[in-house]
Amino acid sequence: MHRFKDLEIWKLSRKFCSEIYIITANFPESEKFGLTNQLRRASVSVPSNMAEGCSRSSNKDFSRFLEIAIGSIYEIETQLLIAFDLGYIDQIKLDELCLTIDRITKMTSKFRSTLK
Repeated sequence: MHRFKDLEIWKLSRKFCSEIYIITANFPESEKFGLTNQLRRASVSVPSNMAEGCSRSSNKDFSRFLEIAIGSIYEIETQLLIAFDLGYIDQIKLDELCLTIDRITKMTSKFRSTLK
């Protein structure tokens, strides 16, 4: 069993989630139940799955939850690209967010490989 609060990827993912909430607060009201909701749910899913995986008794189970977290990260990236296409975020913000996404993905994949 791991302590999720000690994991750097969990800390980074939690901070990233907060950033997604701040950014989506500026999306149009018409997106409240669309892209805003999707981005928020996916961003909450990343640190949540990491935390839930930590409670599992086997590394195989934990690895599966990390895999789900990576899937949520890819979902977020897709949704941010759509937000960019719609003009809800600019190129600079998109690039900044994608750098964080890449970092979370690499850290999670590397950590996952140590569990096998």
